Amino acid sequence: MYFEEIQLGYEIQLNPVKIEKSKMLDFARVYDNVPLHVDEEYASRTPFRKIIAPGVMTFMSVWAEYLKVDLFGEELLAGKSTKIEWFKPVFADDVLTSKAVVTKLTERNAKNGIVELTISAYNQSGELVLTDVTEAIVKKKI
Repeated sequence: MYFEEIQLGYEIQLNPVKIEKSKMLDFARVYDNVPLHVDEEYASRTPFRKIIAPGVMTFMSVWAEYLKVDLFGEELLAGKSTKIEWFKPVFADDVLTSKAVVTKLTERNAKNGIVELTISAYNQSGELVLTDVTEAIVKKKI
């Protein structure tokens, strides 16, 4: 989809994601090996009372569903930036539902523009667990 075809406010519902404990542990052991993510005994003494999913793993689980949509297709030139914020912990067996919304369109030059996309993910209780604001550089029709 070319930059000119994208509309502000366009919204996509993403497929739900179940956070599996085995994947949490595998990811944490390689990329975020802190006790809160891998040590059940330690985590039981924290306010969370059990291990929590690494934030980046949680985001990437949602992001993988967004990528399946392939919103920009071959017109995507590059990613420009991303900013993730975490609001609530995510636990094993949580099911996250998410949506992606086009929140800003910026003319860049004659060949491309910047599309800002905001992804919001909620747990099964309807609580916001994370947001991500990503900017992508998208081709214009020439």
